[in-house]
Amino acid sequence: MENVTPIRPGPAASSDDRPGLSDNRPSDHRLPDHRLPDRVSPRTPQVVFDRRELGALLNIYGRGVASGIWRDYAIDMGRDQATFSIFQRASERPDAQIVKRPDLTRRQGAYALLGPAGAVLKRGHELANILNLLERKLLKVVDR
Repeated sequence: MENVTPIRPGPAASSDDRPGLSDNRPSDHRLPDHRLPDRVSPRTPQVVFDRRELGALLNIYGRGVASGIWRDYAIDMGRDQATFSIFQRASERPDAQIVKRPDLTRRQGAYALLGPAGAVLKRGHELANILNLLERKLLKVVDR
């Protein structure tokens, strides 16, 4: 067996040297708010797509993948809006974005379809009406 030298700890800091600690008990000391990471806390409301909305979005996305139009998607859920982005390639701008903004529910409608340049193509109160424009893109003309 090889010789192992035990590591000896340095001089222990007294409880007076360590702010927030006394008698080796955990501290209730917290970082100031400006040093906390920018995350959504459980108390902060977050805009999300519900199960029905996600089902409709993934259904139309899956049909676009099957037809070879789209290859990737991204979901961003924040404090003010939730966004479902559809990409032809992952390295490009989104081909389309479906945005849910509940604060616009009573005015223009909670849902909006944005085009590749970020322009609003359609707004509405129902997700199905917004997705109809994307569905048109999936239709192919067949010659007989």
